[in-house]
Amino acid sequence: MEILKNEAANLIKKSKYTMAFTGAGISVESGIPPFRGEHGLWNKYDPQVLDLVYFLNNPEHCWNYIREIFYDFFADAKPNDAHRVLAQMESNKLLNAVVTQNIDNLHYEAGSETVYEFHGNSKKLKCLKCGKIYDAGDIDFENIPPKCVNDGEVLKPDFIFFGEGIPPDAYADSFAAAEKAKVCIIVGSTGEVTPASYVPRTAKQAGATIIEINPEETIFTSSITDIYLKGKATEVLNQLGELLF
Repeated sequence: MEILKNEAANLIKKSKYTMAFTGAGISVESGIPPFRGEHGLWNKYDPQVLDLVYFLNNPEHCWNYIREIFYDFFADAKPNDAHRVLAQMESNKLLNAVVTQNIDNLHYEAGSETVYEFHGNSKKLKCLKCGKIYDAGDIDFENIPPKCVNDGEVLKPDFIFFGEGIPPDAYADSFAAAEKAKVCIIVGSTGEVTPASYVPRTAKQAGATIIEINPEETIFTSSITDIYLKGKATEVLNQLGELLF
């Protein structure tokens, strides 16, 4: 394992363009559970509340659950060491971009600047009629569903619901980074969600070395991973950080 970590650190130091691709596993240690799996949110909540058509037809019902999941339950989540190490890598010019499947804003809060949010961001709300964007911190969630001050339209969290496409800019920027990458670091993603999982696969096809950090092997491990570093995101990234900084 130590040999692999040293090899990974040396590759990152030499790389002309390094990207990170992060999934739910990086935020689990901040207290945010994944949506899928044994302890996933969909074992407790009906995923229909995040179906776009159902939301448009039943906004108040959906907002009761959306408020509980994203604005009560997740409100106090803070970046962990894994987020912070990636931010420090960027500030030290060892990381060029983060592509994340997560909607929790924790990469930005940790200090990362170049972040492509493939699925959007729960800290923003959007009016589907006029397009006005609201900061979640400015919303009174005691009165739901929240509505736009311009036109009275119900606001929707600015992350993708079932039935919505990936935000075009995030999609283009993510795949552009993958095409340029010489090293791609996968952290906390199992590779089960498409089209997001095509991002590291594109990096691999473009010639990047894939470093994977996960507590258990994933779909990526046997298909595209070159260096598998088994362990929790915080532990492995802290150890990598000691070799890099």
